[in-house]
Amino acid sequence: MQKGFLEFVNSQNADFICLQETKMQADQAEVPLNCDKYFNSAEKKGYSGTALFTGHKPVSLTYDGMNIDEHSHEGRMITFEAENFYLVNVYTPNAQDGLKRIDYRMKWEDDLLAYLKELDAKKPVIYCGDLNVAHNEIDLKNPKTNRGNAGFSDEERGKIDTLLKSGFTDSFRYLHPDETGRYSWWSYRFNARKNNAGWRIDYFIVSDRIRDRITRADILSDVLGSDHCPVVLEIDI
Repeated sequence: MQKGFLEFVNSQNADFICLQETKMQADQAEVPLNCDKYFNSAEKKGYSGTALFTGHKPVSLTYDGMNIDEHSHEGRMITFEAENFYLVNVYTPNAQDGLKRIDYRMKWEDDLLAYLKELDAKKPVIYCGDLNVAHNEIDLKNPKTNRGNAGFSDEERGKIDTLLKSGFTDSFRYLHPDETGRYSWWSYRFNARKNNAGWRIDYFIVSDRIRDRITRADILSDVLGSDHCPVVLEIDI
């Protein structure tokens, strides 16, 4: 809020603003935007959390779409049902150093894919958020030294492979299949952002049947204020 967030939002005229890792309860900040604001906060204070800001009214809105208890305590999902599509805003669990949480991450991925396919059987899906994985070597600056680390383990990358073979499309790579040096997250250490030593771990992934309606998929790397930068999807839906 003190680093240009409101100015950025007001400059975008976006239909939906999806946030991840908010680390807050809904009553901790006044957000003076003329729209509806939905927060899904973790039970643990100062941890995880998602939010969605929009001027559109939902057909339905759920905070715990998977309806699985072990996934329902960290505020990691908001599903907005619109007339023509579902928008699923997600903050994917980090596998953590040494892949300490990889087993839980794999369970999350399997359950989430089942949920996305369930929604996709009803109407197209737009799935977005901090997915905490760089899919291919092109998606991070130093793939060789990070192979096997959290966010670039074979297990996590394999789950993205499975997702994209299940009727979904990575919008950025659909329009920019070979573009290099495009990242959405940089460590605060080692002057990573200054040197563009980053990772592309924030995505808009859409149902295959609406990918031809994508008109723009972009990464706004010049927008500061976080270790992540915004990613954008424009789609005619």
